[in-house]
This record gives sequence, C-alpha cells and structure tokens, in this order.
Amino acid sequence: MASLSPRPDRCKHRGVSAESSLPKAERQRLVLSLVERRRLGTQQELAEALQAAGCPVTQATVSRDIRELGLTKATDAFGRPRYVSPQRERRVDPRETLRSLLAQYGRRATAAGNLVVVHCEIGSAPAIARAVDRVGHELVVGTVAGDDTVLVITPDADSARRLTQELSSSVRTN
Repeated sequence: MASLSPRPDRCKHRGVSAESSLPKAERQRLVLSLVERRRLGTQQELAEALQAAGCPVTQATVSRDIRELGLTKATDAFGRPRYVSPQRERRVDPRETLRSLLAQYGRRATAAGNLVVVHCEIGSAPAIARAVDRVGHELVVGTVAGDDTVLVITPDADSARRLTQELSSSVRTN
C-alpha cells in the first residue's frame, strides 16, 4: 500500500536537501510570495510556479494551501483572474483604476455627437471600457470596446463634451 506521508525528495527550494521536504510554513510563505509577484489565476498555474521554484506539489496540497492561507480570486485591470492574499487585497477606487488605465494606455478622447471615442493602445480597450462601466458615471449610458478604441455612449452631445474633457484630463500627453 502506498504511503500517504510526503515524499522526502519533494522540495528543493532554498537549499533544502533532497532528503527533507520543505516545511509547510516555508512552502506557504513561498506560495504567498509567488501570488504577490505573479498573476496566478488557477491552481494549475500555482502548482507550475511552485514546480519552477523547485517545490513540486500535488493539486490537493495547492488546494489546501489556498484554503489555509485564505487566498481569494480577484481580477486585475484587464479582467484576468488572479489569486490575492487577504492582507494584500484592497478595494481600489474605480475612478483611480480608470485614471491609471487612461494615463498608461489612453491616447486621446474625442466627442462625436452623443459618443465619446477613446483611442488607446492595442489590446487595452476592453480594460478601459470595463473601468468606465465600473465607475458608474452619471454621464455614461454604456460602452463598446474594440481592440484599440472605446465608444462611450452618453445621453446627449453636451454630456459627451463634458465627459470628453474629464477623460482627456487623465490621458497621458507625449
């Protein structure tokens, strides 16, 4: 019958010899470190990151560590899932997220009738549209995102002009 105890040759992280496994507390510190430094959104990704760090583990161990550490799933600015530790999780103001995304990826905002056309770097439009939606701005009826362009629908042309000024203040200027 197979033994259920950990194999002594499992973890080699931080100079731990092949004869002794990485202690649970140290493995969990490694998990927290990996979660803080990388976008890991699945148990498989976390297991692969531990393997790359020299600490192969089973899916059951990863699952248990996630539960014991209180890791939760959140989404980054681009909507991708990632594990976060409870002490590191913070509620970011949606307006700050939008300002940050526009400063990093925005190119310009232009009013066109009751629309605001936001030009941005390739691939960033969905994140910017999501951020606009999450703000819950009174001038925004909805958004449509392409790859490098966001259409923001407003109730009327005056609202579009006001929103364009507001968004333009966050767009970086080269």
